[in-house]
Amino acid sequence: MKKVVIIGGGYAGIYALRELVKNKNIKITLIDKHTYHNLQPEVYDLIANKSTFADVTIDLTTLCRGFNHNHLEFKNLKVRKIDQHTRKIYTEEQEIVEFDYLIMAAGTRTFFPSSIPGLNNADDIKKLHRAITFKQSFERQLFEKIRDEAKQCADTHIVVVGAGLSGVEIAAEMAYYSNKFFQRGNFSCDNLKISLISSSASILPGLKPDLINISQQRLRALGINIITNTKLQKVEDGYCILSNGTKINHSFVVFTGGVEASTITSELEDVAKNGRGQIIVNEFMQSDKYENIFAVGDIAEVKNQQGEIMPPNVTIARISGANAGKNVLNMINGKSLQKCDPKLDGILIALGGQYAAGDIYGLLTVKGRLAYEIKKYVFSSYRKPLIKLIKKGYAKLKKL
Repeated sequence: MKKVVIIGGGYAGIYALRELVKNKNIKITLIDKHTYHNLQPEVYDLIANKSTFADVTIDLTTLCRGFNHNHLEFKNLKVRKIDQHTRKIYTEEQEIVEFDYLIMAAGTRTFFPSSIPGLNNADDIKKLHRAITFKQSFERQLFEKIRDEAKQCADTHIVVVGAGLSGVEIAAEMAYYSNKFFQRGNFSCDNLKISLISSSASILPGLKPDLINISQQRLRALGINIITNTKLQKVEDGYCILSNGTKINHSFVVFTGGVEASTITSELEDVAKNGRGQIIVNEFMQSDKYENIFAVGDIAEVKNQQGEIMPPNVTIARISGANAGKNVLNMINGKSLQKCDPKLDGILIALGGQYAAGDIYGLLTVKGRLAYEIKKYVFSSYRKPLIKLIKKGYAKLKKL
């Protein structure tokens, strides 16, 4: 029986798994150091108290149980070494997992440049446990602010560094949440500030001008201070030093200034990688040296048919993950491989509350409540079938 291993239970890994389970005669092992699939784009709702932990995660144990596959297992392990020659995976827990085919889907992590002193103390909301820690720290400071408001009204200043999608969305959600918080309680100590710092000439670099304009107008309406053409140079206790010479105080620094591949890619020593550590793959999602090792989602450098590098996002994770799953089955069955043809459906940006902006297939720009409802529908269409599977898996576990 052929053994297929997926490392990483994120979007790309799940889409690969959904293809692989169609073959009931192979052994499939899903490995992840976490027990849950983090629905990363929805974590900002968690921070802003619009959702709970259960809403932004999918339990991997019950998910695997929910698939109707007798040879599928989930292993909560931390990978330490991959031997591509002996086809063995060594883990921190001293368990060895063998494979005939391997799909790397471990994703990315926030890149903290060592050239910026003090940045290691910034908040990293890409990791769910750190997002929850940030949420708790922020709410504790709000409580202390209200508790002491009759005696003093301490400043609260959140500095978001990086004005790409992640930076814009977290700034918008935090601003909307805090505005509603003070309005609802009619608290007098209403002086929370949010600054968004972009090293580029505008926010959301690379996106269409109309999307940028809509987003900027919304952010400013929420009271967010946008600082462009400026880099963070140093983080001190209570202050950020900017490249334009400005020194601004901060209560929290949220860094969203870029990503790099999971450190696990370093275990594949002789596989081609780019400067960010992403595995360079061909049109079938295979690594350059080993046809049985695939890489998908954010951990891979995925190109379209024109040779353009695609941005790391959920759409590319879905397309590349599903393609790799199909091609593993094709190899097992002796069939021709299918070329991956990644295309962006569009982009949707959450801008606080029931407001969003989006570009649909490059043909239509939407904003406001309509864009929010479209974004909500897209998320629901992904989450609903997974919820059905984990409920099915949970029912099976309860019968044991």
